[in-house]
Amino acid sequence: MPAEPTQPTEPGEPARPARRVQAARFARLAHPVRVRRIYETPSPDDGVRVLVDRLWPRGLAKTDARIDEWPKALTPSTELRRWYHGPDGEYEEFRRRYEAELEAPDAAAALDRLRGIAAKEAITLLTAAKDPSVSHTSVLLRALDPRADA
Repeated sequence: MPAEPTQPTEPGEPARPARRVQAARFARLAHPVRVRRIYETPSPDDGVRVLVDRLWPRGLAKTDARIDEWPKALTPSTELRRWYHGPDGEYEEFRRRYEAELEAPDAAAALDRLRGIAAKEAITLLTAAKDPSVSHTSVLLRALDPRADA
Protein backbone atom coordinates (compact mmCIF):
# COMPACT_ATOMS: atom_id res chain seq x y z
CA MET A 1 0.00 0.00 0.00
CA PRO A 2 1.45 3.44 -0.92
CA ALA A 3 2.28 5.86 1.85
CA GLU A 4 -0.40 8.41 2.57
CA PRO A 5 0.49 11.94 1.35
CA THR A 6 1.18 14.48 4.05
CA GLN A 7 0.71 18.20 4.45
CA PRO A 8 3.62 20.39 5.49
CA THR A 9 3.64 21.36 9.15
CA GLU A 10 5.56 23.68 11.40
CA PRO A 11 9.06 22.50 12.35
CA GLY A 12 8.85 20.01 15.20
CA GLU A 13 5.21 19.06 14.51
CA PRO A 14 4.33 15.58 13.20
CA ALA A 15 3.21 15.37 9.57
CA ARG A 16 -0.57 15.42 9.05
CA PRO A 17 -2.36 13.35 6.42
CA ALA A 18 -3.25 15.46 3.38
CA ARG A 19 -6.91 16.28 2.90
CA ARG A 20 -8.39 14.52 -0.05
CA VAL A 21 -10.95 16.61 -1.91
CA GLN A 22 -13.76 14.45 -3.13
CA ALA A 23 -14.49 15.93 -6.54
CA ALA A 24 -17.88 14.26 -6.81
CA ARG A 25 -19.03 15.96 -3.61
CA PHE A 26 -18.40 19.40 -5.11
CA ALA A 27 -19.54 18.59 -8.62
CA ARG A 28 -23.16 18.46 -7.46
CA LEU A 29 -23.22 22.14 -6.43
CA ALA A 30 -25.47 23.17 -9.27
CA HIS A 31 -26.52 26.49 -7.76
CA PRO A 32 -24.55 29.55 -6.72
CA VAL A 33 -23.26 30.10 -3.22
CA ARG A 34 -22.80 33.81 -2.55
CA VAL A 35 -21.71 36.04 0.28
CA ARG A 36 -23.58 39.22 1.21
CA ARG A 37 -23.65 41.55 4.17
CA ILE A 38 -26.65 40.95 6.40
CA TYR A 39 -27.49 44.67 6.32
CA GLU A 40 -28.22 44.59 2.57
CA THR A 41 -31.86 44.36 1.54
CA PRO A 42 -32.89 40.74 0.91
CA SER A 43 -33.17 39.84 -2.76
CA PRO A 44 -35.54 37.33 -4.39
CA ASP A 45 -32.55 35.53 -5.94
CA ASP A 46 -30.81 34.99 -2.57
CA GLY A 47 -32.22 31.49 -2.30
CA VAL A 48 -31.64 30.05 1.17
CA ARG A 49 -30.35 32.81 3.44
CA VAL A 50 -27.80 31.48 5.93
CA LEU A 51 -26.42 33.61 8.76
CA VAL A 52 -22.84 32.48 9.37
CA ASP A 53 -21.94 34.77 12.28
CA ARG A 54 -21.92 33.46 15.85
CA LEU A 55 -23.42 36.69 17.24
CA TRP A 56 -26.62 38.31 16.06
CA PRO A 57 -25.82 41.46 14.00
CA ARG A 58 -26.18 44.73 15.90
CA GLY A 59 -29.12 46.96 15.11
CA LEU A 60 -30.96 44.39 12.99
CA ALA A 61 -34.40 43.10 13.89
CA LYS A 62 -34.81 39.36 13.43
CA THR A 63 -37.97 39.93 11.39
CA ASP A 64 -36.07 42.15 8.93
CA ALA A 65 -33.20 39.69 8.39
CA ARG A 66 -35.24 36.94 6.70
CA ILE A 67 -32.88 34.20 7.87
CA ASP A 68 -33.60 30.61 6.82
CA GLU A 69 -30.68 28.92 8.61
CA TRP A 70 -28.27 29.87 11.42
CA PRO A 71 -25.78 26.98 11.77
CA LYS A 72 -23.65 28.12 14.70
CA ALA A 73 -21.49 25.00 14.28
CA LEU A 74 -20.05 26.67 11.16
CA THR A 75 -19.01 29.85 12.91
CA PRO A 76 -15.49 30.44 14.23
CA SER A 77 -15.10 29.66 17.92
CA THR A 78 -15.28 32.58 20.33
CA GLU A 79 -11.59 32.12 21.12
CA LEU A 80 -10.57 32.20 17.45
CA ARG A 81 -12.79 35.18 16.71
CA ARG A 82 -11.34 37.15 19.64
CA TRP A 83 -7.77 36.25 18.63
CA TYR A 84 -8.35 37.35 15.02
CA HIS A 85 -9.82 40.70 16.05
CA GLY A 86 -7.09 41.27 18.62
CA PRO A 87 -3.62 42.77 18.14
CA ASP A 88 -1.96 39.52 17.01
CA GLY A 89 -4.61 38.35 14.53
CA GLU A 90 -3.68 38.01 10.87
CA TYR A 91 -5.81 36.52 8.10
CA GLU A 92 -3.68 33.62 6.84
CA GLU A 93 -3.22 32.19 10.34
CA PHE A 94 -6.92 32.75 11.07
CA ARG A 95 -7.82 30.92 7.84
CA ARG A 96 -5.62 27.96 8.79
CA ARG A 97 -7.08 27.72 12.29
CA TYR A 98 -10.64 28.12 11.08
CA GLU A 99 -10.20 25.42 8.44
CA ALA A 100 -9.09 23.11 11.27
CA GLU A 101 -12.23 24.01 13.25
CA LEU A 102 -14.37 23.18 10.22
CA GLU A 103 -13.10 19.60 10.36
CA ALA A 104 -14.89 19.01 13.69
CA PRO A 105 -17.85 16.61 13.35
CA ASP A 106 -20.61 19.20 13.97
CA ALA A 107 -19.08 21.68 11.53
CA ALA A 108 -18.48 19.00 8.89
CA ALA A 109 -22.11 17.89 9.19
CA ALA A 110 -23.32 21.48 8.82
CA LEU A 111 -21.12 21.94 5.72
CA ASP A 112 -22.54 18.75 4.22
CA ARG A 113 -26.06 20.03 4.91
CA LEU A 114 -25.32 23.30 3.07
CA ARG A 115 -23.78 21.37 0.16
CA GLY A 116 -26.99 19.37 -0.05
CA ILE A 117 -29.04 22.56 -0.17
CA ALA A 118 -26.72 24.04 -2.82
CA ALA A 119 -27.35 20.96 -4.97
CA LYS A 120 -31.01 22.02 -5.10
CA GLU A 121 -31.07 25.81 -4.84
CA ALA A 122 -28.99 28.97 -4.42
CA ILE A 123 -27.49 29.83 -1.04
CA THR A 124 -26.49 33.23 0.30
CA LEU A 125 -24.06 33.30 3.23
CA LEU A 126 -24.84 36.36 5.36
CA THR A 127 -22.39 38.18 7.60
CA ALA A 128 -22.03 41.46 9.43
CA ALA A 129 -18.30 41.58 8.58
CA LYS A 130 -17.32 44.87 6.95
CA ASP A 131 -14.99 43.10 4.52
CA PRO A 132 -16.18 39.53 3.87
CA SER A 133 -13.14 38.80 1.69
CA VAL A 134 -10.91 38.69 4.79
CA SER A 135 -13.40 37.06 7.12
CA HIS A 136 -14.57 33.56 7.87
CA THR A 137 -17.11 33.80 5.04
CA SER A 138 -14.41 33.58 2.38
CA VAL A 139 -13.11 30.41 4.07
CA LEU A 140 -16.62 28.96 4.21
CA LEU A 141 -17.24 29.78 0.57
CA ARG A 142 -14.11 27.86 -0.45
CA ALA A 143 -15.04 24.97 1.88
CA LEU A 144 -18.46 24.72 0.25
CA ASP A 145 -17.18 25.06 -3.30
CA PRO A 146 -13.41 25.15 -3.93
CA ARG A 147 -14.11 26.48 -7.43
CA ALA A 148 -15.69 29.64 -6.00
CA ASP A 149 -13.91 32.96 -6.11
CA ALA A 150 -13.73 33.98 -2.48
